[in-house]
Amino acid sequence: MSIPDVVSNGAAIPAVGFGTWPLKGEECEAAVRAALDAGYRHIDTAAMYGNEAEVGRGIKTSGKSREKVWITTKVWQENIGAGRLQASAEASLKALGVSQVDLLLIH
Repeated sequence: MSIPDVVSNGAAIPAVGFGTWPLKGEECEAAVRAALDAGYRHIDTAAMYGNEAEVGRGIKTSGKSREKVWITTKVWQENIGAGRLQASAEASLKALGVSQVDLLLIH
């Protein structure tokens, strides 16, 4: 499967993403691996889903390089404010096991 990119403001974003709500545990990890094996290159998660660690493990164990996977995560609206946004974003990075995400949204 070849999923095209949408190009906006210089960013090439895979047009179709694999959403991980409400997946948990090994089911989530396996689903992320299967999605990447099937050709998905965009994985969508959020702090409020409670599955960022599993998503991160699924990506890591998929054998796909981090550069080939677009990661979107979201900060819950209650965490918008001085210091809370940064803390939430940093917690997401730690849970995902990555140094950066490609898109950070307010949920």
